[in-house]
Amino acid sequence: MNRKKKSFKHSLQVSYVLLICIMVIPTIYSIIVSSNHTKQYNDIITNVSNANRINQIAKNDIPTELWDIVCGRKSFASGQQYNMIQTIFSGIEEMEKLTKSKENKEKLKVAYRACTTLLRNIEMLESQMKQGSTVTANETSLDEIRTISALFSDIMQDFILSEIDSANETNSSIKISSITLTILQILIILSSIAISIHGYITISRAIREPLSDMQDFSTQIANGNLSARIDIPDVEELTPLAINMNSMAEQIDVLIKSNIEEQKNFQKAEMKALQAQITPHFLYNTFDTIIWLAEEEKTDEVVKITKAFSDFLRISLSRGHEWITIGQELDHIKNYLTIQKIRYADILNYEIEAAPCFMDYKMIKLVLQPLVENAIYHGIKNKRGRGHIKVTLEYADEAKTFVRFTVQDDGAGFTPERLSEVQKELALGSGNAENLSSVYGLYNVNKKLRLYYGDKTEGLIIKSEYNKGSEISFVIPCNAGDNDV
Repeated sequence: MNRKKKSFKHSLQVSYVLLICIMVIPTIYSIIVSSNHTKQYNDIITNVSNANRINQIAKNDIPTELWDIVCGRKSFASGQQYNMIQTIFSGIEEMEKLTKSKENKEKLKVAYRACTTLLRNIEMLESQMKQGSTVTANETSLDEIRTISALFSDIMQDFILSEIDSANETNSSIKISSITLTILQILIILSSIAISIHGYITISRAIREPLSDMQDFSTQIANGNLSARIDIPDVEELTPLAINMNSMAEQIDVLIKSNIEEQKNFQKAEMKALQAQITPHFLYNTFDTIIWLAEEEKTDEVVKITKAFSDFLRISLSRGHEWITIGQELDHIKNYLTIQKIRYADILNYEIEAAPCFMDYKMIKLVLQPLVENAIYHGIKNKRGRGHIKVTLEYADEAKTFVRFTVQDDGAGFTPERLSEVQKELALGSGNAENLSSVYGLYNVNKKLRLYYGDKTEGLIIKSEYNKGSEISFVIPCNAGDNDV
């Protein structure tokens, strides 16, 4: 019977869920208890404040207001006694909503009745004054009102003391809750430590042994023992890894041999592709031009193009040598441009700027001609009127250890979108060069530069502005290459 495999993910999830749960418990408890206590305190403070306020109104403000009326300082109509009574009623109703004690609710009912009695006596005073009662009768009524106000004040004082007692009870509850929370936190800390230690021991043991086996296995593979195998661990997450490592050990020998063979074939194919610079259409067009010039009896031009073509082929072949001098490379593109100048006399001009100090430096051959060809076929031929190509050589650094080659044209140029595509094809198109369509020549040059110069060159750098022309440049070290010419 197959035993169920352990899972790091499941173990960690269980541990995390437990830790989260026990960490959340005190937080929730603290929030609930604090909210309840805070509300209780707020209700008590509000009730005490309201009780003091309406007590002041009933005990002092109403008798004073009525005394001014009895003395004739103001009339009943201009007095604020009824507004004060309404304020007392509203305060009692608000306190009744907030208080939690049944005893206090009963006290507020008594206070409400006392306030009702007070209102009735004030109305009686108003009625008898309208009927022309004597000052003595009015003062007697006012004394009764003061007595009721004093009674109401006593009830409010009693209510306030009860609310203060409630505040003390709430404070005691807070202390108990604080002690409970402290004990709970201690228990949680101890539980968290226990869970963490258990999880560490369990997971560490489950990881350490399989990883040690894998380390031994990888060491054997690194030492060339491709027959080594690793036991499948009893851990769900490591099982695919162990299976894949065993599979890797079985295939690695075949892959190494196959990779070596593929690399050899790839390099041979790459080199053949990079050498294929003389395209058939150029040969056909050149021969057609020679035939056309001969038919037109333009002997001097036939001689000139034939000599340029002969020199072009001689440098292209170079007796199999990969490295030639910069002077020979410049002669090669001069011959190429001479041929193209005869073919496109009406649309092509060119110039080459190179100091004599560059001529004896060596470089990998046939890297300029594809750039010049690209300038003609994708730049000059796509613009109206005569075009101009300029080839420039200059030192790229103050120490004169690197030389920069630049091919400029004032042709059609690239749109920003097309320039981005070309740069991307040059950077990523190494998988299959023949799928690179119009930048095949540029790709060959870029690949050739990187193959032969490595990290000493950045490859081709292309700058272009649509309808204004393009500039392609590259930098290589001086005197690079072998000694054959």
